Amino acid sequence: MHAKFGFILVLTLVGALVAAPLTGCRDPGGQKTTTATDPMPDPKPEEPPVDEKPAEDPALAKNPLLRPWPGEHGGLPPFDQVKLEHFAPALEKAMADALAALDRIADDPAAPTFQNTFEPYERAFRVYNRVRAVFGVWSGGLNTPEFQALERELAPSMAAFQDRVTQHGKLFRRMGDTYKNKSLGLTPEQERLQWKIVDDFRRAGAALDDSAKARLAAINLRLAALFTQFGQNVLADETDQFLVLEKEADLAGLPQSFKDAAAAEAKSRNLEGRWVIRNTRSSVDPVLALADRRDLREKAWRMFVGRGDNAGKTDNKPVITEILALRLERAKLLGHATHAHWRLQNTMAKTPEAVMTLLDAVWKPARARVTEEVRDMQALANRSKPRIKIEAWDYKYFSEKVRKQKFALDEAQIKPYLQLDKMREAMFWVAQELFELTFTRLEGAPVFHPDVTVWLVSNQATKRPVGVFYFDPFARSGKRSGAWASAYRLHEDFDGQVLPVVSNNCNFLKGKEGEPVLISWTDATTLFHEFGHALHGLLSAARYPSLAGTQVFRDYVELPSQILEHWLPTPGVLGRFALHVETGKPIPDDLVKKLERAATFNQGYFTTEFLASAYVDMKLHLSTQESIDPAAFERDTLKALGMPAEIVMRHRTPQFLHIFSSDSYSAGYYSYLWADVLTADGFDAFLEGQGPMDKAVARRFRDHVLSVGNTIDPADGYRKFRGQDPTVAPLMRKRGFPVPK
Repeated sequence: MHAKFGFILVLTLVGALVAAPLTGCRDPGGQKTTTATDPMPDPKPEEPPVDEKPAEDPALAKNPLLRPWPGEHGGLPPFDQVKLEHFAPALEKAMADALAALDRIADDPAAPTFQNTFEPYERAFRVYNRVRAVFGVWSGGLNTPEFQALERELAPSMAAFQDRVTQHGKLFRRMGDTYKNKSLGLTPEQERLQWKIVDDFRRAGAALDDSAKARLAAINLRLAALFTQFGQNVLADETDQFLVLEKEADLAGLPQSFKDAAAAEAKSRNLEGRWVIRNTRSSVDPVLALADRRDLREKAWRMFVGRGDNAGKTDNKPVITEILALRLERAKLLGHATHAHWRLQNTMAKTPEAVMTLLDAVWKPARARVTEEVRDMQALANRSKPRIKIEAWDYKYFSEKVRKQKFALDEAQIKPYLQLDKMREAMFWVAQELFELTFTRLEGAPVFHPDVTVWLVSNQATKRPVGVFYFDPFARSGKRSGAWASAYRLHEDFDGQVLPVVSNNCNFLKGKEGEPVLISWTDATTLFHEFGHALHGLLSAARYPSLAGTQVFRDYVELPSQILEHWLPTPGVLGRFALHVETGKPIPDDLVKKLERAATFNQGYFTTEFLASAYVDMKLHLSTQESIDPAAFERDTLKALGMPAEIVMRHRTPQFLHIFSSDSYSAGYYSYLWADVLTADGFDAFLEGQGPMDKAVARRFRDHVLSVGNTIDPADGYRKFRGQDPTVAPLMRKRGFPVPK
């Protein structure tokens, strides 16, 4: 997932348990691993997988969350049957059954083997993962006040369940005995699965004494509640805070499509005849870039950057202080100097020092570019009346004017060619051309909101299903902001073929009913980015779900998503799908050339706002202070860096969902830059070949990156794809910075 676009949700249990980077394995028993382009057996959803017994209690038996998903293609989530009251009993039952399954594994009198230890462990969480998948959809996309109350109630019990799994001493010992036995004749994938699970247990504290385990469980219990509180506080500010405009003239400079969306939002709030600007990035960014009213830009900016930073019940600063203290205590309990050292163990970077070296290498040229950008903008601002000094709420507005001056290019020229439906078709076309996938609309499939569409993904040559793709593009009340990809079900084939089910979720603004939705160039980039995550899940060939798709190191998971962004500006995409909303004509060549010339424009801003967030994240989690004032820490860290006054962090600390709504990206926000080193270097492989649509290079990328998941070390997979280790030079060229010698 991209720094600009939010984060990815993954569902394998141990990864969720230890909140660590997710790893992988491959191909047991000498059997051929089925790839996404091989003929696949038809899944049989009517047969419950091993260790899934029908619920005996009549009420539980009727709970749709506890039954195998119904329908074709291995079954799909029963969104049309699920009600709020189903979640608590389903989770309770699924957790109890999973723990009972672990007891059976641990108590097995037979000598431990891979087949009687690790494979049943993989099976044990199937029901729980199904329930969690649907629960995650409600949390991200249907987060009503009623669900929030339920989420607060259930978060501690799910955290306690996770600790009961990883603190199962007898099971851990049995796994360790199996792992140490080198005479079992396992495949490399089976060996990696063993390593991953044993290492995840160890990193989660399985080897601690009872007293330490008890304290660790208490920490995790409290953190679960704090993560939920943090996320709900941000969502509350995004939901409850908005700007109401009384006259259309107040929106001067904004395109008609934005005005229509703002009017529709007002109407949905019973404010017909007015215009509403939501407190989300998709709503605020156009205001900052295009609104002529400077006071409106400032109000929108302050509203957005102030999320979670307001006095009162949604103030996240005390929540952050407690999270950081508990993370530090937990890290020390687990034998690490800081939370950052613990989190970076299983990553490509390995150490905080390696991360800081990369951030430092890019910071200086990015900061220098900002100085140039501000100089150009201030020259234009000096002509305004009254004369103004560039502030943070002016940056995007005046950068648009500079872009128009330098390149005869602005957002108003581009947006009419970017119809959402056409851009969706474009990303499907890229998947077809590169990876031989076709997308067919599944009419009648259960959805959790009318905006959602469902697509069957098939192999173009064999016509066999590869997976199912859900697309949820629009902003709405109760949906968190940003964009993300989710895995509802991961690929596996050790008990028969199981098709992956993935989703992409965005927050684009709807316009008038029945009219095409226009999106910005940044929105279109977001679309391709998240689709890269989806392809990573859909093309998985891993035998075991814990190793499938996006279950890879945190600083590797963004490679498939960020590299796919490169196909948006290619002639194949723009010539076919960038069609004018009124005339239907393709985007003219001269406009494409302007886009190419302006490709590195404003990279000082984009890189610096990202790096500031990455630095603050890393320094917060390298700190050994027992009590941190997040406001002071953010201020002092940015001052020491020499943060430009005209730029704010992309994610200010009180709203930094990546690192404080879970452990997911904590001490890991740098991952987007780390992956972009791979991305820039990797796309060069296409350019050195036959170009962006080079099928031979695409096959290598699929075979050694997309399909393998975590079945091999990612560095080895990348080298097999690229033929070499990555260098930072392509990244610097991509961003228009001087290339180091």
